[in-house]
Amino acid sequence: MNSQIIKKVLEREGGDKITYDKTDRGGTTKYGISKRSNPDVDIENLTEDEAVLIYLKKYWVPSKASDMPEALQDMYFDMVVNFGQRRAVKILQQACNHKIGRNTSKDVIMLVVDGLIGPNTLKASKSLEKDRLMAFRIFHYSKICIKNDVMMKYYYGWVRRATSI
Repeated sequence: MNSQIIKKVLEREGGDKITYDKTDRGGTTKYGISKRSNPDVDIENLTEDEAVLIYLKKYWVPSKASDMPEALQDMYFDMVVNFGQRRAVKILQQACNHKIGRNTSKDVIMLVVDGLIGPNTLKASKSLEKDRLMAFRIFHYSKICIKNDVMMKYYYGWVRRATSI
């Protein structure tokens, strides 16, 4: 399951096309693997299999993506890759709190939005709908563009990416 999800992310990240966008802080990128985040990787000669291993080791395992409900794994993992783990978990926690806050029971405990993927966040995610998580992801993209209008050029692609998962 995880290799299929990782391969979908490789496609969304541009596949084997080498890119360099001066406004992208990652620098030279292939399969979404940036030179800035991976200085010892030969980006130009990076193979798909090597990229899958990097994603598995640096993103999949630390993010606890396999502990997420199956329906959320693809969206959550894509967010981890796109935002970084801490930001992705904060967005997940905000979406869970929104769901929890709509519960009328008084013994419901809200999550601390700390970006740490612990047992309470994993438990709360079990009842989270994929569409709610997607909405909070898109909301985050909107906030990025409001803060920095240069990033607006990415907005449509980001929203398309979020809604295609």
